[in-house]
Amino acid sequence: MNILMLCNKSPFPPSEGGPMAMNSIVTGLIEAGHNVKVMAFNSNKYHVDIDSIPQDYREKTRIEFIDIDLSIKPSEAFKNLFSKESYHVKRFVSETFKNRLIEVLKAEKFDVVQLEMIYMAPYIETIREHSDATILLRAHNVEHKIWERMAKKTVFFAKRWYINHLVRTLRNYEMSVLDKVDGIAAITITDASYFRRVTATPVIDLPFGVDIDKFDPVFEVGDTPTFYHIGSMNWMPNEEAIKWFLKNVWNIVQKRLPEAKLYLAGRNMPQWLKKKNRKNVIVVGEVPDAHEFVDAHNIAIVPLLSGSGMRIKIIESMALGKTVITTMVGAEGIQYTEFDDIIIADNAPKMVENICRLYKHPEEAEAIGLNARRLIEEIYDNKKIINRLEIFYKEIKSKREITVLN
Repeated sequence: MNILMLCNKSPFPPSEGGPMAMNSIVTGLIEAGHNVKVMAFNSNKYHVDIDSIPQDYREKTRIEFIDIDLSIKPSEAFKNLFSKESYHVKRFVSETFKNRLIEVLKAEKFDVVQLEMIYMAPYIETIREHSDATILLRAHNVEHKIWERMAKKTVFFAKRWYINHLVRTLRNYEMSVLDKVDGIAAITITDASYFRRVTATPVIDLPFGVDIDKFDPVFEVGDTPTFYHIGSMNWMPNEEAIKWFLKNVWNIVQKRLPEAKLYLAGRNMPQWLKKKNRKNVIVVGEVPDAHEFVDAHNIAIVPLLSGSGMRIKIIESMALGKTVITTMVGAEGIQYTEFDDIIIADNAPKMVENICRLYKHPEEAEAIGLNARRLIEEIYDNKKIINRLEIFYKEIKSKREITVLN
């Protein structure tokens, strides 16, 4: 098949959640023998120098970027208060991208156009006008639910009111798009169930997958386990989670375990975190190799309080044989067995208790890490996931053809 992928950011380098999820599909489809072309936005928020992408990857994906400014402009944000348009989505509307997309669609016939995230949905009409390709929306999250959860946790009234406005407009847009595509690939079973309730469009749950051969697990924990968190800090749920964790969990852990160490890695570390001089909290920032960072530590902490979709860093940590301590929100969409291949701690006392227990009994962390790796091999092998996607492509293409004939 000839597949065009429209991405809200570059899938390469796969250094944070969104790009990792996109890259796993891109590389998986290519390895399965399909032709893939990638068109992606290159923004001030997430900018990639195309020359930094390996030549082999560029040739295989024929990747090209369209520059876009995603800065939040106060005047436009204010005007949006009096509009029914989603400010989240509106920022991704680009005449330059649209014109280039038309050129690509006219020059080449595609079997499938895959929209990576709802933010690429403004181009559905353009695709329909210039191509007869099947359109698939790959929903990394139920986007409005992320902001819905954040609004509920926002104390300041004016800020909460504004976030609720963003939620309403984003939800309305998200719901309006579902019936315009030929299929929806949700990244979790939970999200897939939600979409099935609100649309007749065919839906599949298609989790993030890993290339098992590229994950060499390290199960040994040692006598003094180290804890870590890795994730992009310009994603608000991550920043919210770490702020809560340091205040409500780590302060107590430090009193009980004065020698315990926490390493924080990821892009865009906020200034408040860089300036904080906390004992045994090491702010590493962006790391050149995420696997090396994870290998060097033992127990992952993912204390998410809000968000939707699947936490890709959890899947990767489990693939590398690590124990993960997270919340119900963090583990959402993962087919886990609690205390067998992952630890769920939905409040501060429970998180403190589990951190202290694993620190004192590292053999438990090793056992959970072994089970975590087995789970990834069984369910999250990218080859199996790509095979399911190929079948879904054929199903929605066939259904669309029948609909057109009728």
